[in-house]
Amino acid sequence: MSNLGFVGLGAMGSRITKRLMSRGHAVTGYDIFPPAKAQDLIAAGMKWTTSGRAVCQAADITFSMVTNTAALQGASEGPDGLLAGLGPGKLLIDMSTVSPAVSRALAAKVREKGADMIDAPVSGSVSLVEQGKLAVMVGGDRATFERAKPVLEDIGQKVTYVGTNGLALAMKVATNISVAVQMLAFAESVVLAEKAGVPRETIIEILTNSAVASPLVQYKGPLVLKMPYQAQFNTIMMQKDMTLALELGRELHVPLPTAAVVNELLSSACAQGFGEKDFAILYRVLAQMSGVSA
Repeated sequence: MSNLGFVGLGAMGSRITKRLMSRGHAVTGYDIFPPAKAQDLIAAGMKWTTSGRAVCQAADITFSMVTNTAALQGASEGPDGLLAGLGPGKLLIDMSTVSPAVSRALAAKVREKGADMIDAPVSGSVSLVEQGKLAVMVGGDRATFERAKPVLEDIGQKVTYVGTNGLALAMKVATNISVAVQMLAFAESVVLAEKAGVPRETIIEILTNSAVASPLVQYKGPLVLKMPYQAQFNTIMMQKDMTLALELGRELHVPLPTAAVVNELLSSACAQGFGEKDFAILYRVLAQMSGVSA
């Protein structure tokens, strides 16, 4: 059993925390939202505290998982931030999908405190968290990775060392290009066949059992028929990741034409009020553009 901390108890963070506790770990947690939203975790044995600093002080290994780069900077700095609670021997595992450059800068500050940090973004949905089937990518010192690996394996079935700090984040945003583009390509297939006269249910049945039936298509395809009440991964977050990918592409002089196109469709989805919907809403955006009733 490890003495862990978790900062950022949103849809993914709360489920990861629950899984860590189910594997026998003690967890101290904190989120900017009131503790009432974490009552199920508290009832399950998580200890609530009042700040990121307090979490780091209480834990040997602290996880953080916040929405974006600005949120990570806000959670890290100041008298109650993560950095204030870190010291020699402690480890910060940041699972947020944020700017690689900002993550590397934070890692440098963590090491100035005598602690260490790895970036460990994940690939997978909330349902895959609950099944323990996330893919975890890790960037940082190799020895630190080996220290963290047993705990990370309690979260995901595949834990892969990518390289130095920031490289796991580069891998994560590169991965999400394919995720978003696959969803848009799937939506194009559905809308084209549907407008030609094929029933939507038949299209989904065929595509999810065809040569294009990747894991993404398997679990996103049914969402075209019925959107979930709670998004597996919402449109705002996917566009955030596309923005990170496009920024990295400009920095490295890598053209990303399909990422740019899907980013425009994600913008349209957000403009239509679908930001909190699962990014499978791309089907509806494209259907409306095509005169197909979604």
